[in-house]
Amino acid sequence: MTPNERAPIVGIPACMVARDGFAFHRVGAKYVDSVIDGAGGLPLLIPAVGDRFDPDDLLDGLDGLLLSGSPSNVEPHHYGGPPAPPPGAKDPARDATTLPLIRRAIARAVPLLAICRGVQELNVALGGSLHQEVHELPGRLDHRSDKTVMPPERYQPAHEAILAPGGMLQKLLGGAERIAVNSLHGQAIDRLAPGLAVEARAPDGTIEAVRVESAPGFVLGVQWHPEWRVLEHPISRRLFAAFGAACQARADARRHHERDGALASGA
Repeated sequence: MTPNERAPIVGIPACMVARDGFAFHRVGAKYVDSVIDGAGGLPLLIPAVGDRFDPDDLLDGLDGLLLSGSPSNVEPHHYGGPPAPPPGAKDPARDATTLPLIRRAIARAVPLLAICRGVQELNVALGGSLHQEVHELPGRLDHRSDKTVMPPERYQPAHEAILAPGGMLQKLLGGAERIAVNSLHGQAIDRLAPGLAVEARAPDGTIEAVRVESAPGFVLGVQWHPEWRVLEHPISRRLFAAFGAACQARADARRHHERDGALASGA
């Protein structure tokens, strides 16, 4: 960052979780760390308060938006799906917060990086649907993580992602055709939302990455977890560096706009 720059402010919507009869807004530390270390941004945690705030009021103060993974899933009624199978972890407060926020962020060219649950939210927010149990589909891999091992082992590469030729992701990754990714999800994109383009697929056909074709700004969603120990993995570093550069460009533009406005007013 140059002396004239400031760190971009990156919003991370929280999950609503219950513990001992109390509700908490929670964001995993790995997402906070990835914004700081990988994107060079200042994380701002967004509480899961649904329509109690205006998304545009929030976006006025943000330079980027990171949608994190979560143990919970988007509730099926948002995409016309059948009731979730048990135990069906859900978070209606997060759904009510993120879905409208995504649509406004895209319309306003706020850079957006969506991870795991986040890419599923992106697809649903734009009119797509989800597979609720990918491992039950004929010919599909079991994309869930092994909960019997320690977290570092869960985040080891599980399969390849085949990148779309000439796509945004392939360009960001220096022309790579295939990359190794981790896999810690039970749900995935089913019907692709209008306006989304597939950027990568797993060998079994599961969609691993998407972009918004006509987005005026940076919008990329991935089904794997690049935030895990972001600086240790070249692919993750490139993804977050690109996201961070887009956020920095917006921060600079906002700062110049504020400066010009102050000069025009004679302040």
